[in-house]
Amino acid sequence: MEMTSRERFMAALNGQPVDRLPVISVCQHATYDQMEQLNSYWPDAMYNAELMARLAGGAYNILGFDAVRVPFCQTHEAEALGAILKEGGREGLPSVKTHPYNIGDPVDFPEDFLSRGRIPHLLEAIRLLKSQLGDKVIVMGGVIGPFSIAGQILDITQMLKIAYRKPQELVSYIEIGEKAGTMLAQAMIDAGADVIAIEDMMCSLDMITPKIYRELAAPYQKKQIEALSVPTILHICGKLDNIIIDIARTGCSAISVEPVVDVPAALAKFRAEGITTPLIGAIDPVNTLYHGNVEKCREETRACMAKGFSMISPGCAVPPATRIEVLKAIVETVQEAKN
Repeated sequence: MEMTSRERFMAALNGQPVDRLPVISVCQHATYDQMEQLNSYWPDAMYNAELMARLAGGAYNILGFDAVRVPFCQTHEAEALGAILKEGGREGLPSVKTHPYNIGDPVDFPEDFLSRGRIPHLLEAIRLLKSQLGDKVIVMGGVIGPFSIAGQILDITQMLKIAYRKPQELVSYIEIGEKAGTMLAQAMIDAGADVIAIEDMMCSLDMITPKIYRELAAPYQKKQIEALSVPTILHICGKLDNIIIDIARTGCSAISVEPVVDVPAALAKFRAEGITTPLIGAIDPVNTLYHGNVEKCREETRACMAKGFSMISPGCAVPPATRIEVLKAIVETVQEAKN
């Protein structure tokens, strides 16, 4: 019997049988082709809830994915905490231009946090997605993880240097990051989000050591996850093999990884520890989705299925120039495997 996208996603998340593996994008999934088809373009779709929901809905309505998610960028919390953004225009995403704090500055959490910047539009977009698609598909809200928000409100280069030498000097900023992400996630849940994706990209082992992850990232991820009433997917970029057990022990419902992670080895470690946390991934977003073609995408999708992923997803944000037919090939390949 064929499952709905909602049923398929939740069954996979809970380790139950599925009719086929779910296909989602844990990170942003908007593309220029979808913008054209839906008449919803950046940057307007980042400031208008109706346009945001319309473009996000393309993941289900056009691509056939089992979840839709907002936002498209990673700057809502940082902007609300005082960062000045550099706009991405029609083809790119906003980024932090000016950091509001230097290390050593006192930090204050704004009482009107949820009313700042584009957050009200983001929450309304979730309400719209829930009302329009919530009976069919998972509505996912994305927040930035505590360590990474700290890396946005501070100069990341200085932050990483201090993390090695005087880690305690960063605690107040990471605490603010946790509070901001948790408050936004709770508001998303109230607006109708079924799942929260936490992107803590800056605590990759490409940037920090396992010791720093365990001391400055994992405890705040765990605190955040415990405060949320819906399933959570934790996404961290890069190589995670030396901390994959630590990530699972944050209590997240699933872990989203990039192609560099040794998935069979990670699952073997999980089995040895009695851990059942699902892994999600990991189609290469650049070499396969952006530079590749339909056949290459099909080949990598089959490889991901063979590795033991519980859900198939791009390994990180979808490059917006990715062609629709390449993304649809993921769903088609999984569907063919079912048949």
